[in-house]
Amino acid sequence: MKNHRYKLVLLAVCLLFAASAFGQHTVVKTNALYWATTTPNLALETKIGRKWTAELSAGYNPFTFSDNKKLRHIAVQPEARYWLCSPYAGHFFGMHLVYSHYNIGGIKLPLGIFKDLRNYRYQGDLGALGFGYGYSWMLPGNHWSIEAEVGVGVGITKYEKYECATCGSKVDSDTKTLFMPTKAAISLVYNIK
Repeated sequence: MKNHRYKLVLLAVCLLFAASAFGQHTVVKTNALYWATTTPNLALETKIGRKWTAELSAGYNPFTFSDNKKLRHIAVQPEARYWLCSPYAGHFFGMHLVYSHYNIGGIKLPLGIFKDLRNYRYQGDLGALGFGYGYSWMLPGNHWSIEAEVGVGVGITKYEKYECATCGSKVDSDTKTLFMPTKAAISLVYNIK
């Protein structure tokens, strides 16, 4: 995980420099739902056409909690968006890729998703292609907005499964293809002018 931390810091620095280069056609955002999983995250989105934008988001969770519960991962998600009216306002559709390296176990996810995570630890890599729909609400003034997006897609994960979240021996290793949620976001957006 240490090597991934340096990559994430480098990516964040690149995002910030790119934001200053694009100026008024660029926004910086953070996903509140991702923060709710204790995952610091940042995204940069820039206008690339009259109704098109490109986004790059990244998140990193290095934390281990009591009873060795963990949702440790690094994730990167580029996305192309088509806005029905104009960029950064109203309805949009997106197509995104996801890459994540993860070490997760001892946790209970909502809605009964991935029930085995309560009793097992998984470590591996995930790649996915997803499609999303979202909406952006402009707040009073010229700089702030709130954005919501949901996405689903197909992912491929290669992992190793361990007996318990703490120190169990390896039980299995496998590669699986699955239909999955690929994005859930309620983001606070700052428009750089």
